[in-house]
Amino acid sequence: MQKLREWQHAMRASLIARDPAVNESLAAGIAPDRLDVYRNTILSGLTRALRLAYPAVERLVGAEFFDGAADIFIRTHLPRTAYLDQYGDAFPEFLQGFAPAAALPYLADVARLEWAVNGALHAADETPLELAQLAAVGVEDQARISFQARASLQLLRTHYPADAIWHAVLNRDDETLAALDLGTGPVFLLIERGADGITVNRSSEPEWLFLSALCAGELLESALEAAPDIDAPAALAAHLAAGRFVAFTVSAPATEQTREIAA
Repeated sequence: MQKLREWQHAMRASLIARDPAVNESLAAGIAPDRLDVYRNTILSGLTRALRLAYPAVERLVGAEFFDGAADIFIRTHLPRTAYLDQYGDAFPEFLQGFAPAAALPYLADVARLEWAVNGALHAADETPLELAQLAAVGVEDQARISFQARASLQLLRTHYPADAIWHAVLNRDDETLAALDLGTGPVFLLIERGADGITVNRSSEPEWLFLSALCAGELLESALEAAPDIDAPAALAAHLAAGRFVAFTVSAPATEQTREIAA
């Protein structure tokens, strides 16, 4: 068993790290050209998955730069599942610290937006919460409601105007891209999938923080207290009407919780 594990580790080092010494040790069992085929298949497949998830990033840096960055990223970030639509979640943070991309300080923010769009695109379909269920909750219990957000709903805060950059790049609008003021951030974004596809909209910071608290499962009472500068009830009604929640729970009163802990 140990020998098999060592051989598997050697195979991984050959395919991903391209260790020539390992290649030689494996040559007796596998022809070098076949290793090259396996290596190219793995790298090209993972690079293609990154390219599909980050089209604006690729256009910003060019295909050659993107392929080089992807090659370095893949060596230390192998897939954790066989579902390649989920591959690449660490790419934005990789770009944040990737020295060759330092001239594009907004690149990581654009990548974060593209990953949020990817998440919204591939999230499972869910049935929105029926308002009649919510209406059945007694007034005395309403403050203790917490919501479950739709999986295709993504919230993102970026330092740079990533949404404007993203739109301009994908629309090949070089004039708009050149005129953008990179100092207008931070930007608070709401990304979701609806009947018309993916939408990316800006929100004010107080409204974004309120929705973020609700999506994090905080009690309605806490979310309302954290949003004194907006019409939170009206905002909640708009979120419910838009179908942004799929379920809710009502927590037990604090006195009951205390009694359970004491027991």
